[in-house]
Amino acid sequence: MVRPRRIVLVRHGESAGNADDTVYEREPDHALALTEKGWQQAEETGKRLREVFGRERVSVYVSPYRRTHETLRAFHLDPELIRVREEPRLREQDWGNWQDRDDVRLQKAYRDAYGHFFYRFAQGESGADVYDRVGGFLESLYRSFEAPDHPSNVLLVTHGLAMRLFCMRWFHWTVAEFESLSNPGNAEMRMLVLGDDGKYTLDRPFERWCVPESYGDPGIEWQGDDL
Repeated sequence: MVRPRRIVLVRHGESAGNADDTVYEREPDHALALTEKGWQQAEETGKRLREVFGRERVSVYVSPYRRTHETLRAFHLDPELIRVREEPRLREQDWGNWQDRDDVRLQKAYRDAYGHFFYRFAQGESGADVYDRVGGFLESLYRSFEAPDHPSNVLLVTHGLAMRLFCMRWFHWTVAEFESLSNPGNAEMRMLVLGDDGKYTLDRPFERWCVPESYGDPGIEWQGDDL
């Protein structure tokens, strides 16, 4: 098995929905484009990625949303060095179809009270649902490492929630740990780096908005090894 040296996760740049949440009432979530600021953010991240990857090959997986495709395009990666696959399991959390702004705000308040992992949006998904499909993708990704010519880098261009849930699944974080973490900013990246001990570490943590409070026995030592 050829495990990649780096697995890089990047959130899309600022989208029209990030700049103005009323747009969800007129356009479907998957069709929202990057703003001018979002393109600039993605281009800056692209400079960093080109420095990190150098002339090494990269296996790229991108969410099927317009804003993630545009973010990937703004990276200006060498097409001779990348293999790109659209991956629907890396899409944004489904909040239903056409969104009523006031209803979504109410549901977000319910979610904040109930818990981001377990609360399911009406006609949409819970964080737990997204965890399941991200976990399915992760298993497929891990099987791909069996190919003898697998690139030494993996790049996922996705969404903030999917990034946190990918790391939750990979490092076996608890639900309480997940609930305490904030989304990365637009076009922010996190990198899983393979160490000499054969284990991956996160290059920098996600910001916390609260102290995690677990239901578990304080005497239990939770395991945090990767797959």
